[in-house]
Amino acid sequence: MIKSRICEMLGIRYPIFQGGMAWVADADLAAAVSNAGGLGIIAGMNSNGEQLRAEIRKLREKCDKPFGVNVMLMSPYAAEVSDVIIEEKVPVVTTGAGNPLVFMKKWIAAGVKVIPVVASVALAQMVAKRGAAAVVAEGGESGGHIGEANTMALVPQVVDGVDIPVIAAGGIADGRGYAAALMLGAEGIQMGTRFLVAKECNVHPNFKAKVLKAGDTSTIVSGRRLGHPVRSLKTPFSRKFLELEKDTSISDEELSAFGTGALRKAVREGDDEGGAFLCGQVAGLVNKEQTCAEILEEITAQAEKILGGASEFLS
Repeated sequence: MIKSRICEMLGIRYPIFQGGMAWVADADLAAAVSNAGGLGIIAGMNSNGEQLRAEIRKLREKCDKPFGVNVMLMSPYAAEVSDVIIEEKVPVVTTGAGNPLVFMKKWIAAGVKVIPVVASVALAQMVAKRGAAAVVAEGGESGGHIGEANTMALVPQVVDGVDIPVIAAGGIADGRGYAAALMLGAEGIQMGTRFLVAKECNVHPNFKAKVLKAGDTSTIVSGRRLGHPVRSLKTPFSRKFLELEKDTSISDEELSAFGTGALRKAVREGDDEGGAFLCGQVAGLVNKEQTCAEILEEITAQAEKILGGASEFLS
């Protein structure tokens, strides 16, 4: 069994996080992952405090294992959500889309383990100095909001830059990626795209079908002009967004308005024309629907076999 400091720190069996995917990572998915031995994470996204509180309590009806909440720091409700996390005694918080320092002091004082998602060594070092329990180093291969560095380059540099555990994310969907992340110095992994097709995941069937059909060149990055690049599947919407992004006659406000609600349309409605199907480059490796327990067991068995056989490369 693969163990690391993360398992002991968080009280989980597998050092595997489920990504806090907006509109996707609800109480059902997070509870299933946590019950299976990983760390399930509820997406705070643009929920207000009471909406998040309801989701946390729903999870606790299904699960008595450790879990986390992902706080999207760009959300207008981030401060409200921050207080609910303390009030509800959430054990773990991951953060994304911004700098979490404004909330970290009070979370840590309340006993919350703070694990920011970072895309650079500088941010990793900054949050480590302020008391982060670990960091998720996420490469640009991932779905959703992305940074510039890829996972292979980012993870070992973050590992060298901080003394706290590093979780690798971006482009990981099977035991090969898991084993590779550990060899880069990570002490666990985070997956998002693989869990999109979990049986407990409530995305629209059309979303799951698109992921299962995707190949290695099926994703596209848009939003660089707005300062928030996002990776998604190639669809009429994503291609149109990229086209408008290159059109200087279209204002940033108009471009943002065009994208408003597109993720919800994909997740809830499976809207082929108007939906943004956020997904990582690794989708081509995701080819079957499984329970969360089956996913965790399979990827762990694959990684253990690979790590156990690594000595064959030594003469």
